[in-house]
Amino acid sequence: QEGARAPSEEGEAAIGKSSGRGHSMAAMVSGRRLVSASIQTTSSPRPMQFRPCIDLHKGKVKQIVGSTLSDLENRAAKKKLLTNFVASESPSHYAELYSSDGLSGGHMILLSKDEETQVVARRALRDFPNTLQVGGGVDVRNALSYLDDGASHVIVTSSVFKRGELQMDLLERLSGVVGRHRLVLDLSCRRRDHGGDYFVVTDRWQKYTSLKVDEATLSTLAEYCCEFLVHGVDVEGKQLGIDSDLVRLLGDFSPIPATYAGGVCDLDDLETIKREGRGMV
Repeated sequence: QEGARAPSEEGEAAIGKSSGRGHSMAAMVSGRRLVSASIQTTSSPRPMQFRPCIDLHKGKVKQIVGSTLSDLENRAAKKKLLTNFVASESPSHYAELYSSDGLSGGHMILLSKDEETQVVARRALRDFPNTLQVGGGVDVRNALSYLDDGASHVIVTSSVFKRGELQMDLLERLSGVVGRHRLVLDLSCRRRDHGGDYFVVTDRWQKYTSLKVDEATLSTLAEYCCEFLVHGVDVEGKQLGIDSDLVRLLGDFSPIPATYAGGVCDLDDLETIKREGRGMV
């Protein structure tokens, strides 16, 4: 597996398969025609595994209904923030649990920009190095500092978009700085219309971009990262069932491991992910 390292091979919910074919795709991204050569980034089959995840907001581990989250620091939010759960334990507590259970590569997502969140997040990274991936506000300026503090990977989304367009120069630069093998690309998405295509959403999932999640997009972007993270934003945090159409899309078309998140409420949902993910999710 090209660019593989131990933390991305063990304890991950995303699993890969060898498709027996390369991908030659062309895509229009931010006004540029990006032609990808044959991508040799497919992975070998393996049993589906869990990616543990914690979200940090105002220094606390929380479980939030994702579609209600907005930039509370910069403007008065008209939409009420809905929180399902606030933990009393610190991020380091959860990192210790994951480390002791051999669950590497768990996600720690920073949902607010305050200093307290930075302090507790970086403490967890230093206390249990190579245990967590970190996302939320990651860009080319701070990505290496998270890796230096102990993150196994960095997760990026909004910082490589401008005015709703994916900026390939920013993605290429970031991938070059941290290395493809340590970069996870967040393609969390939602439908504009019922039954329509999925489009990536950024800025706390409040803004649609022009980037459609389809075979061409997944094949092209796989050259710059080792894994995709995809939240089904319309079902995230609601515990009412998964977005099976999105899982099926990832299973059919992602050439690299893809972690799906959103809406899981029982073991039947996990069976659906296993079946519809076709050994890829």
